[in-house]
Amino acid sequence: MGTFSIWHWLIVLVVVLVLFGGGGKLSKLMGDAGSGIKAFKKGLKDEKSDPSTASVAEENKTISEEKDKV
Repeated sequence: MGTFSIWHWLIVLVVVLVLFGGGGKLSKLMGDAGSGIKAFKKGLKDEKSDPSTASVAEENKTISEEKDKV
């Protein structure tokens, strides 16, 4: 009966989040995390399918950095 494993800590964390955050807040948080993952995957897919977009984004970044320096 030594230290707790990672699974024990995860269960305690979930219980604390449900008690203090409420069920609705926890589900909203998980929904936001899922939306973020979907947006990330879509961004990766768009970058691979259209290489010209990456160069345009890089040019825009350079132009905005030059404006910030002035």
